[in-house]
Amino acid sequence: MLINMEKKKTIALFLFAHQDGEFGVFQKITDEIVQKNEVYCAYLTNGSFGGVPPERRNQESLVVLSQLGVKKENIFFPGYDFLIPDGCLPEYLGVCLDWIKNWLSIHANLAVIYIPAWEGGHQDHDALHAITVDVADRLGILTQVWQFPLYNACHCLGPLFRVLHSLPENGKNNSVEISLQNLFRFLSYYLSYPSQFKKWRGLFPFVSFYYLINGTQILQPVSKKRIF
Repeated sequence: MLINMEKKKTIALFLFAHQDGEFGVFQKITDEIVQKNEVYCAYLTNGSFGGVPPERRNQESLVVLSQLGVKKENIFFPGYDFLIPDGCLPEYLGVCLDWIKNWLSIHANLAVIYIPAWEGGHQDHDALHAITVDVADRLGILTQVWQFPLYNACHCLGPLFRVLHSLPENGKNNSVEISLQNLFRFLSYYLSYPSQFKKWRGLFPFVSFYYLINGTQILQPVSKKRIF
C-alpha cells in the first residue's frame, strides 16, 4: 500500500495596506514562489483614494501578482469587503485585528509574515504594522514577522521622501540581491497601475534610482517595544 508522504507547503503571508503596496516586496514574493511556498496576499483597505473605484485597484494588483506567480485564489481583499477607506485604517483597528487573527487561526503551516515597515510614511502602513505585531506577539510568532520599507521622510527636507530605504531604528537590515533581470522585470510592473499615474509619476524615479544604485530587497525584524 502506497502512502502519500508529500510534505504540506509552508505559507508565506504578505499583508498590504493598499493595492500596489506589493511593489516593496516583489523580490520576496518571487523568492517564496521559487522556494515553492504557498504565497497569500491580503489588502486591508479598499484603496479608493482620489475617486478611483476599488474594483479597478483590485484588478491592477491581481494582474501584477499573477505575473509574479501568485494564485488568484490566494489573494484577499478584506479592506474591500469591510468597506475600509484608503487612509482610514487606524479607525478600523479592531476589524483588521479580528480578520488577521481569524485568518491565521484557520491556516496552518505558517512560515513567515511580511508587513510594511513602521516608518511614518503613511498612517495605514503603520496601523497595519502595529496590528500585525500585536497579533503575532499574542500568538508567539513574532520572530516569523518581517517588515519591508516603502517610503519615509527620514533626513529629508520639506516634502521630499526616500523610497525603499530602511530606518536604522527598525533593526539590522537583511538584504537580498536583486538580479539585473528581475530588476528590469520589476520596473516594468510599475506600468501596471494606471489608476495611480499621478502617484507613480513621483515615486517611479526614486524607485528606479534605488534599484539601479542599490539593487537589493531589504527586510528587517519587528519589535513590539518599537511601537508600544
